[in-house]
Amino acid sequence: MAASNTGIKCEGLSQIGQIAINIKDTARATEFYRDRLGMKLLFCAGPMSFFDCAGVRLMLSQPSDPRFDHPSSLIYFKVADLQAQYTAMKAGGVVFEDQPHMVAAMPTHDLWMAHFNDTEGNLLVLMCEVPK
Repeated sequence: MAASNTGIKCEGLSQIGQIAINIKDTARATEFYRDRLGMKLLFCAGPMSFFDCAGVRLMLSQPSDPRFDHPSSLIYFKVADLQAQYTAMKAGGVVFEDQPHMVAAMPTHDLWMAHFNDTEGNLLVLMCEVPK
């Protein structure tokens, strides 16, 4: 546990509950994440859509303030078979910036990635750890 200035001990952060991705067009972005990426749509609320990513909630929302109106941080989606996922997503209309490629040779695995954009201009990444 980490100590705070107030003397109250708090747990270190370890679990992501929700990630927000900025969008401009709710219908277009929802269709992309649901139909092209195959993510499970949980619900929609006004100009927001919520998806389940193995227990982490992904929120697509229009910026609530001009200071938030920019592309999101990169999100790395871990997949078991990068080439198969890449091929299926490409066949479904997802446009990739690059082909699957090895990024780093680690002691126990090779790290492979492929980058793509959503319909809102956010860069997203598929990643796969291939055991040696």
